[in-house]
Amino acid sequence: MILSNTCKYGLRAVIYLAINAKDGKKIGIKKISKDLDIPTPFLGKILQSLAKRKILSSTKGPNGGFGIGKDPAEISMLDIVEIIDGRDVFDTCVISLRSCSSEEHKNSPCPIHKKFSSIRKNLITLFENETIEDLACEIKDNKLTEI
Repeated sequence: MILSNTCKYGLRAVIYLAINAKDGKKIGIKKISKDLDIPTPFLGKILQSLAKRKILSSTKGPNGGFGIGKDPAEISMLDIVEIIDGRDVFDTCVISLRSCSSEEHKNSPCPIHKKFSSIRKNLITLFENETIEDLACEIKDNKLTEI
């Protein structure tokens, strides 16, 4: 299972906003784009999709921008992955382009399906349990300069 670049950008942007946009503060898309080195139009689409699902809040206008839509402790990595990549990312076959769990392939999954099953379950658990607040705190506590 590999996250798309879109999903990675979304995760980075939400963590960035959890760190930098506290107490209802909004940050303009150009600043976010520059700080995270993500193309502005591409980032805009990602942030809008997260705002539609209430992960982020957005305000239009000259003093507008994006902020956190709900408590970062209540936003899991899985929430963002599901919005951007969908839950199918956990079902897609490791070596094929199709889902091993689809009806037509249930009786003949790929050769690595059973070996990867426990890893897949661990990934889902990790993504469910890891919150944006956890990630933001770890970045701040370890004084990491890059998200």
